[in-house]
Amino acid sequence: MAVKKILSYPHPLLVRMSTRIDNFDENVASLSRDLIDTMYDADGVGLAAPQIGINKRIFVLDCSREDEEKDCRIVINPEIEHESEDLNSYKEGCLSIPGITEEVFRPKVIKVVYQDINGVLRRNTYDDLWSTCFQHELDHLNGKLFIDRLRPMKKILVKNKLKKSSKLAKKA
Repeated sequence: MAVKKILSYPHPLLVRMSTRIDNFDENVASLSRDLIDTMYDADGVGLAAPQIGINKRIFVLDCSREDEEKDCRIVINPEIEHESEDLNSYKEGCLSIPGITEEVFRPKVIKVVYQDINGVLRRNTYDDLWSTCFQHELDHLNGKLFIDRLRPMKKILVKNKLKKSSKLAKKA
């Protein structure tokens, strides 16, 4: 539909809790198309509505490999029902925090429930990158960023780096 502008940290909409979607109408369909177009345009594997300035509980993700067909999922009102004790670590990045990647530990396997574009309840089990991406995007809906999951000292260093690069960008 349309490629939207992705908000950058520390935009206040990125740290706000998103509201539940109850009407599965053309507005939700249009929003999902915008999220998909914007995610693919930015070469991302996931994008949540707050990242384009809309605090609704919807995100899209596609963790298919380059040698696979695209497999974009639209996830609405998601919840994690179960998470494994086993953890995975990935060097995560975020389209709202360009240029920063850090290792984040998350449950390796999650069982989730969410609604699809028609409001139909879906259950799924995700592991590895799909699990990490789902959790990363769900964090966005809860007003969290991956840097909030870093150790305190690492978080301070990353935030200082972000402030410094923001000041340099404003001077340019």
